[in-house]
Amino acid sequence: MPIVTAFSVVVAEQENWEFCGPGRILFGAGVIERLADGLDPGTVLLVGGKDPRHTRPVEAVLARSGAAWKRVSVPGEPTPKMIGDIREAARNTGCRQVVAVGGGAVLDAGKAVAALLANPGELSDYLEVIGAGRPLENPPVPFLAVPTTSGTGSEATRNAVITDPDKGVKVSLRSRLLLPRLALVDPLLTLSLPPRITADSGLDALTQLIEGFLSPKSTPLTAALARDGIARAGKYLIRAFRDGRELEARRQMSLAALFSGMVLANSGLGAAHGFAGPLGGMLPVPHGAACARLLPEVLDANLAALRKRVPTSPALTRMKELTLLLTGKEGAPEAGCRFIRKLVEELEVRSLAEFGLTPTAIPEAVAKASRSSSIKGNPIELNSEELTEILARCLESP
Repeated sequence: MPIVTAFSVVVAEQENWEFCGPGRILFGAGVIERLADGLDPGTVLLVGGKDPRHTRPVEAVLARSGAAWKRVSVPGEPTPKMIGDIREAARNTGCRQVVAVGGGAVLDAGKAVAALLANPGELSDYLEVIGAGRPLENPPVPFLAVPTTSGTGSEATRNAVITDPDKGVKVSLRSRLLLPRLALVDPLLTLSLPPRITADSGLDALTQLIEGFLSPKSTPLTAALARDGIARAGKYLIRAFRDGRELEARRQMSLAALFSGMVLANSGLGAAHGFAGPLGGMLPVPHGAACARLLPEVLDANLAALRKRVPTSPALTRMKELTLLLTGKEGAPEAGCRFIRKLVEELEVRSLAEFGLTPTAIPEAVAKASRSSSIKGNPIELNSEELTEILARCLESP
């Protein structure tokens, strides 16, 4: 499904850039059968979610390959204590390689454990914002990522998101060394996803694609991936939501999510993710739902700020192109924003107010978002008044 548009021209992309991704990617229905391609001899630490059924296809492959494994569960967002406990379990059973099977939380937990198995100290030594932020001294033990959702793109990113419930924040362990040795993206593993998780994870992927596309750190390669992924998600997310057993929709969304992780890892994000991280630590809101409710308001705020302060910005050209990618028709940037709003409504995403956001929480969220690393990729620096207005409008949105 190649994407060629009238706007596919070079606009203020980085002249000097690098691109980092997984050591190897296997994509397609049934590629999980090739898991052993990335394994070393020795016991595997199999990191899964709270439902053991999701790791059974991988366990069957491990059994056929003759590998031994120890399964551990990640029941929710990974925390520093959880990562420490899993590391100790891995050390006690002699595991020196990690296979993570699940959504973004599970994959991020697997990355963090793989890193700590090869590095001294505790997780707090390496976390940004709330930790010492030290760089990893050694490459992690071999890490294989097997996503079962189509959203975070964590199988292709170089960070692991960690939640500290005591401090009410989400922060990252960040290093290019965290990129998986092997990413196995098998759309068959996503067929059982319920509609709600399909919507939330898919909207996270779409937000990552859009924010990376508009980022001043965009490169020719990330822009190409973003264009392709945006068009796929714009067409197929609603289909996967309505019929989760449609393999073609699942395949297209698996590609979009993979591309979103590659774009995120190399071009950064924007204000929607700048808010979504802090809000995830303050409220019981799924990350994708937060991104979905924030994205239309952030796009509107960016459009107004760019037109007012930087009317020659190439990001305005990108925002116009976004309309074409999403709708298949040329039009003003506002049409793309309307498409996103309608999609969020069709996917039945709850408002942030329903998750507990109140006017009194806005100043704290704005302060935390202003300090986040994600917001640095926004196409224009938004002031505190503009950031406050974004959250105020989120309270008004349906």
